[in-house]
Amino acid sequence: MQKGWNFIKVIHRSFFTPISQMDHSTRYRYGPTLKWNPMVEEYFIKAYGADHFSRISAALVRPSCYSCIRVNTLKSTNDAVIEKLLEIFKERGMPDVVVQESATTWKPDNCCKTTLESIGSAESSKAIKSISKCQFPGLDYVVFVKGSGPHAIHYGYNEGKPLKEVIVSRKCAEAVLRGAQVYVPGVLACSAHVERGDAVAVSVAVEQSGPDGGWGIAMTRGTVLQGSQADPYYFERDGFYIGQGTAMMSRAGIFRASEGIAVDMKERVFRLPSFYDLLEGEIFLQNLPSIITAHALDPQPGERILDMCAAPGGKTTAIAILMKDKGEVVAVDRSHNKVLGIQKLAAELDLSCITTYKLDALKSVCCGAESDNLPNTCCSEDVQNMQKSDLSSATIDVFDEKLLSQKNIDDLQAKDGQYTSKAELRKHIRKLKNGPGRNHTAGGRVEKSQGFSPNSFDRVLLDAPCSALGLRPRLFAGEETIDSLKNHAKYQRRMFDQAVLLVRPGGVIVYSTEWLKPGEENLVQRFDPSSDHDTIGFFIAKFSVGHKNI
Repeated sequence: MQKGWNFIKVIHRSFFTPISQMDHSTRYRYGPTLKWNPMVEEYFIKAYGADHFSRISAALVRPSCYSCIRVNTLKSTNDAVIEKLLEIFKERGMPDVVVQESATTWKPDNCCKTTLESIGSAESSKAIKSISKCQFPGLDYVVFVKGSGPHAIHYGYNEGKPLKEVIVSRKCAEAVLRGAQVYVPGVLACSAHVERGDAVAVSVAVEQSGPDGGWGIAMTRGTVLQGSQADPYYFERDGFYIGQGTAMMSRAGIFRASEGIAVDMKERVFRLPSFYDLLEGEIFLQNLPSIITAHALDPQPGERILDMCAAPGGKTTAIAILMKDKGEVVAVDRSHNKVLGIQKLAAELDLSCITTYKLDALKSVCCGAESDNLPNTCCSEDVQNMQKSDLSSATIDVFDEKLLSQKNIDDLQAKDGQYTSKAELRKHIRKLKNGPGRNHTAGGRVEKSQGFSPNSFDRVLLDAPCSALGLRPRLFAGEETIDSLKNHAKYQRRMFDQAVLLVRPGGVIVYSTEWLKPGEENLVQRFDPSSDHDTIGFFIAKFSVGHKNI
């Protein structure tokens, strides 16, 4: 407890401003400065130059001012989606949304302005400016929904009458800046006497450096905000106000409940629409560089493709749709719950060509697999010891074998008088196990894999775990160090070595996590968050695999 109070005192001293110097017109604003580890900041300044890195840092604290929607072309079209969205937005009180004929980029002065636009509450419902089709070649299944910001919010501060406030966690705030509501788990602190229906200013608590050199917020959930400079958190949130909303619960209700909306955001610094539960199965919200990553892989129907670090499944499902759900997409992740998430997303989008496994990407190559004659999937000793029958050639595990009765197999094999492919057998197994749709996914069952044999995939996507420093909006970056960044690179290289072993000669690897040597930056597609494309920070490298002499 003493350590926590010492921490608070350090913060208080570092941010304290005498009352006579306090300008309330600038306090209740959104103007964060991204905090970096000093050595990381020095490294990036040398790499990008001071001016460029300053622009990148400024861009990272803002969300992209458009939402990028990937249309499930197996169930809908971009024209149909646009028509449905216009109808939904009209019902939500946004009748002025227009459809633009083309839009590939938006200039900063037309979107995320560097100067604040002052608005009133009457403007709060106009979250969307326009909808447009993507004009980048080959990306006709992508729709852009343009928002706006940053906006100055009138919080109604009166001298001597403190605002009622809610402080949320950084993760919650980053989601709110992208269009989400404030949910109960994200609330850290609240003013006294907040009741349902009250207008509340929403600010964010961002990690601060402590006396021991670490980072933290030193705030106990449920803290009562005093609304004055005696409040130890008062100066910490100066410039970190993200909007104003209506409390959907009393203060006591917020900290007693385990779920639900705590604050309904009415006025936002950045106005972007929420797509929660919207056109489920027809659309998927995804960052443009991630969509382009799957596009660069160029998957073809009938191929066998591996997504090595697949969660949460956005790129996996994009690949499956580009393949027209024909062939097999093997999606692996080392987290049981994340694999379940991929399964649910695949079911929601009605995709049957996706096979999921729990597997550490560092162990993707089957232990002891030295020959192309080994089974494609080394899931268990039972599978490896199966006889070379039509069933075993489809790499079906013992559980799957029980699901397929001999009659089912005979029916499948007799279909049109032709032999049923491995992909069709796997597809049939998944239907037996999972049933149709999200709610029928098998209850918590995740297949484990011991890896795959070399040269067993036509294409491999490796979006390796990284620092995620390029994600937007990002309100804190201080925990990453030079050593942690280099450790990411070590793991990424080991995963890439696995990908090289798994793809067949003549196949393709797409790699999308960056640590480049000098001179290599011109060989890849990079996305700069400070550019006019207004994307997250990202990069994509595509490799054509030649003859292997391993």
